Amino acid sequence: SAMASLLKVTPEVKMAVDSFRERITGEAEELVAHFFPKKFLELDAFLQDPTLNFRDLSQIHSDVSYPVPILLGPNSPAGPSLKKRKLEGNLQGTRVLVVPQGMPKSNQKLVDILEKVKPEIRLLMEKCNVVKLWVQLSIPKIEGGNSFGVSVQEDTVAELQTVESEAALHLDEIARYYTARAKLVSKIAKYPHVEDYRRTVTEMDEKGYICLRLLILELRNQYVLLHDMILKNIEKIKQPQSSEVEALY
Repeated sequence: SAMASLLKVTPEVKMAVDSFRERITGEAEELVAHFFPKKFLELDAFLQDPTLNFRDLSQIHSDVSYPVPILLGPNSPAGPSLKKRKLEGNLQGTRVLVVPQGMPKSNQKLVDILEKVKPEIRLLMEKCNVVKLWVQLSIPKIEGGNSFGVSVQEDTVAELQTVESEAALHLDEIARYYTARAKLVSKIAKYPHVEDYRRTVTEMDEKGYICLRLLILELRNQYVLLHDMILKNIEKIKQPQSSEVEALY
């Protein structure tokens, strides 16, 4: 072929590339036809899970033991701990923070949901990437003539890219939740008698729970919309150049 002569593509390389294209095509068509509807039905069922349907948000509250300040002096039972902290000087009393029941824990109810959602986010990103590559490989070479089918392909690629990018942002949001909560718990450790900090942890957990449910709704909807969009435009995606238009030239 002209391409092979210009780029000196060996038959072995061409065969490997063609085989790869066929594999991607088969995998992508299977994803759109069967995997996407299977996933949005699974996520729809997941939304009915009791852990995602708390009407009373107090059920999501976390029972956390926060540090409380006590006074340690040379004659106190915990006095030797001063040496461990490498405190120097003649101290009459030192204000330190002690956690009676160990370190403050994460909200385990939210953590359990997050650990189920994160693989779903990653899965959506990976599958969108495969379908996007399939559509991109189906775009014909640039030339004059019918371009409507190509624009359909480009719109499909853009939508898949948007879904993939938004899914990555969801992972950032999860990391930000943990970071913000950790900073707030640290504030409580420093100012244990300020009630508003404790209330803010509760508000943050409630907001996190609501956002998690909305995130699962969004994942479900993205599978539905991608499945619908690609099926409606499958002819133009697979055959962007119309034979009827070409026959006019």
